[in-house]
Amino acid sequence: MVKGNFTTVVEFILQGLTSRQDLQILLFIVFLTCYVVSLIGNIVIIWISSTNPRLHTPMYFFLRNLSFLDIWYTSSVVPKMLINFLSVKKTISHNGCVTQMFIHMTLGGTECYLLLSMAYDRYVAICSPLHYTNIMHTTLCIKMAAASWVGGVINSVINLVYTLQLPFCGVNVVDHFVCEVPALLELACADTSLNKTVLFFCAIVITGIPFSVIFFTYIKIISSIMKIRTSSGKRKAFSTCVSHVIVVVLFYGTILFIYLRPGKIHVLSQDKMATLFYSIITPMLNPLIYTLRNKDVKLALIETTGKKIVLWHK
Repeated sequence: MVKGNFTTVVEFILQGLTSRQDLQILLFIVFLTCYVVSLIGNIVIIWISSTNPRLHTPMYFFLRNLSFLDIWYTSSVVPKMLINFLSVKKTISHNGCVTQMFIHMTLGGTECYLLLSMAYDRYVAICSPLHYTNIMHTTLCIKMAAASWVGGVINSVINLVYTLQLPFCGVNVVDHFVCEVPALLELACADTSLNKTVLFFCAIVITGIPFSVIFFTYIKIISSIMKIRTSSGKRKAFSTCVSHVIVVVLFYGTILFIYLRPGKIHVLSQDKMATLFYSIITPMLNPLIYTLRNKDVKLALIETTGKKIVLWHK
């Protein structure tokens, strides 16, 4: 389709992880397994934390939100990815690409702020334990979760508006497995310096600032923990934070790698690996991290499944 001096792209071709045909089936099996594990793990977290009164606390309220988000985060990428592994023509419509880009960026931005909310919850629990119930009340938790979603949507809308204004001169091969802003900017036949500047500053607001706040929050948390007199008390306090710290490092480490680098040094092959990690691998690992390292979740899982087995036998 021609519009003015430019060819309007009606569909894009996603090159995927590799062009080697002999690896397509293997990759299909690997990522189908990751997807199933991710879905089951996050659904179990939501189910356990919703049905067991032991886990009706602010910490697990945010964890339910994180698991819900991760289900849709990985679902915005993997199904299309799996289809393309088995397809000769690995295309996605223009509208489909825009939709995927919007959902993917919205959920990524939301997770950044949601992890910040979880860090604040740990900060209050350890640094102000006597006031925890009064501070982390239900209304505040709902507002913080809602603000996380609003922040993710605003970030996505801003970047999407600037990206959609770019002309694409017929080149429609995206060197990626998902429609992501940095990859699409490579196809534009116009100056993208403004877009890259907007993307960079949005990344500072949506990732850089929350990560910095989380970092300094944990400095305060560690300082408070070190003041605890008993070693058992220190271990217990540390254990409530370890899972969250691991998730923060895994998620922010890769997302900052992509969005807070100067545009000129972007290497798309590296970007694909980083995107793969924070949008597929991390959502799969999150339930395992919180389950394997969390005694409350393991105990609640045993209690809930035990009750189900007893009821089933009756």
